[in-house]
Amino acid sequence: MERQGYRIVCRNYQTRFGEIDLVAASGGFLSFVEVKLRKDASHGLAREFVTRSKQQKVILAARQYLQEHETSLQPRFDVAEVYAPKATKTEPGALVINHIENAFE
Repeated sequence: MERQGYRIVCRNYQTRFGEIDLVAASGGFLSFVEVKLRKDASHGLAREFVTRSKQQKVILAARQYLQEHETSLQPRFDVAEVYAPKATKTEPGALVINHIENAFE
């Protein structure tokens, strides 16, 4: 995301409601990003694993974040699908990343 011009504000923000993998700023938006890592899409797209329940947890955690961190940026919820088809326990291999902006509300 940094290569795409995003500034990473926070990683692994944790609350009693849940965790936000990344908080990133770009173009007037503050993106709350759920990252899903999969070897491949043989069992479904990574984004499909961001269930409604998970979305609600991210939304509640984002509300907590916004209460603690004042911002003029517009909040948005994104999903980053990360596929690592040749990953091993020690090497990530080549990654394919699909960043989905405004993935849920």
